[in-house]
Amino acid sequence: MNGDRREREALILDRLGRDGQVYVADLAKEFDVSEVTVRNTLRHLESRGLLMRTRGGARPSSIQHVLERRGENAEAKERIAQAAAGLVRDGDTIMIEAGTTTSLLPRFLTGRRNIKIVTNSTLVLNQARVNPELHIIVTGGSFHRKSESLVGSGAIRSIRDYNVRLAFVGTDGFSRDGLTTEFAEGADIITAMHEAATETWLLTDSSKYGRAGFVNVLGLSELTGIITDTDLPEGAVDEVSEHADVRAV
Repeated sequence: MNGDRREREALILDRLGRDGQVYVADLAKEFDVSEVTVRNTLRHLESRGLLMRTRGGARPSSIQHVLERRGENAEAKERIAQAAAGLVRDGDTIMIEAGTTTSLLPRFLTGRRNIKIVTNSTLVLNQARVNPELHIIVTGGSFHRKSESLVGSGAIRSIRDYNVRLAFVGTDGFSRDGLTTEFAEGADIITAMHEAATETWLLTDSSKYGRAGFVNVLGLSELTGIITDTDLPEGAVDEVSEHADVRAV
């Protein structure tokens, strides 16, 4: 019995890592068990901090390390980052906030010249450091291991020292009500970058739509635009487009 439960748990975590979401009804059919059994398994995994239950299913835990989340919806994230890079011009000044999608952006800036990047992300630093045309300024602050980012008052002060044309930010969830995050200090970083930039662009894959994190960050009308993938739910593009420019790639 315990062996069966451990096998179910391992398979559920594998599905979450691959798909970013699981559903009780689907798991019950796959495992040939009752939905009550599946819910009990999800409850046990949630108590260990390995996932977060949602209505009808579960999603990855908000404390999952950013490197573990990087493989989720990888192709969509690369398309989004590439589209975002298309907004960057030679000689530009930009800010890149920490996140799985935003951290891919420097990879697609090959060929651009004399780009100044302000970032709080160690992943962005690692991507950008190999390109001599990318001049990197890393904020101060305290290191937040789960997000591979620098946060806190030191990071905020660093961001406020600069004015840039573009800010690229991520989110843990978004809807017509705006952006949210599970991480309060991360919300402060996004707000500071937004205030320092002429344009703010949200880079997010469609799996984040409809999720609500603990902390409200920005309203959609405060964004210049959203770059996402083509798998947004039916009607979501029209709903979000009422407030911001939406580019689905």
